[in-house]
Amino acid sequence: MLLVLAVVAGVTAGLVLPQVSETAGKVTGEYTATGDAAATLGTLAVADGRRPAGTYQRSAFGFRQYDPDGNGCDSRNDVLARDLKDVRYANAERCKVQSGTLDDPYTGRTIEFVRGQSTSAKVQIDHVVALNNAWKSGADQWSTKKRYEFSNDPYNLLAVDGPANEDKGDADASVWLPPNTRCRCDYVARQIGVKAKYGLSVTSREKQAMLRVLHDCPGQTVPRQ
Repeated sequence: MLLVLAVVAGVTAGLVLPQVSETAGKVTGEYTATGDAAATLGTLAVADGRRPAGTYQRSAFGFRQYDPDGNGCDSRNDVLARDLKDVRYANAERCKVQSGTLDDPYTGRTIEFVRGQSTSAKVQIDHVVALNNAWKSGADQWSTKKRYEFSNDPYNLLAVDGPANEDKGDADASVWLPPNTRCRCDYVARQIGVKAKYGLSVTSREKQAMLRVLHDCPGQTVPRQ
């Protein structure tokens, strides 16, 4: 009998606590924020339970198949060249980054990058708004050209720690945030900026998670580039 009561109590708590926590957050102001990023977040459409048209396929976004700045280099190498320090190139065209040092925003670690079959993945290029998340948020309705532009837009790309990027996967802010708490405000603000730029929606939980982060950084601005 006691075992049955314990199980029932556990199940009930599992159902009730998230609701209590959410309500408490609203009462205490945890989901309130000020500043440019919070204001921009307020302009985004909220869409819960949206069903995309068709199945997501990463290939539909053409990452590294479109050159937005026309310099002849692919997006991965452009971002490595931008985000790494002490960059060395593997070719005279300066389009293939051979090595460099990354001050990783997601973990706070310093990573020595060296191009190679077993080493390149230490530094990966993250889509701050993940491609699958974009698909669920409205990109399923885009033209191929717009998806290619989005996927290769430097504004939505960061060179980051490989394992951290893999841990994130296609998660939104309600599921995953960088382990380095000092970069969370900038991270969420950039997600908001990307979604605003491309007219993508957020879910209710995603919006609450963003507001919870922004609550701790009053006046947070949306990155301009």
